Amino acid sequence: MLQQLSWSREGETLKLTGELDQDLLNPLWDARLNAMQGVTLIDLSGVTRVDTAGIALLVHLVAAGKKQGTQVAFTGMSDNVVTLAQLYNLPQDVLPR
Repeated sequence: MLQQLSWSREGETLKLTGELDQDLLNPLWDARLNAMQGVTLIDLSGVTRVDTAGIALLVHLVAAGKKQGTQVAFTGMSDNVVTLAQLYNLPQDVLPR
């Protein structure tokens, strides 16, 4: 059973919870610009599953932060996220830790 994706703001931290799955990430995709306002850290410790669409969303969140003039880093990044980033040969600055 899919676990819904939710997000919340705690200061400059965007905390994601649930699955970053192609079937669940559309609401965050639609809200990404507002969700990223002033965010410098994305906490993935509550994320239970990530697929390639989830990786793409994370890349776009970092880009949205850069576009707004902020540097964004991640915390709580699972081995799954790291492995997918390596498989796609993503540079460190695309998904900074």
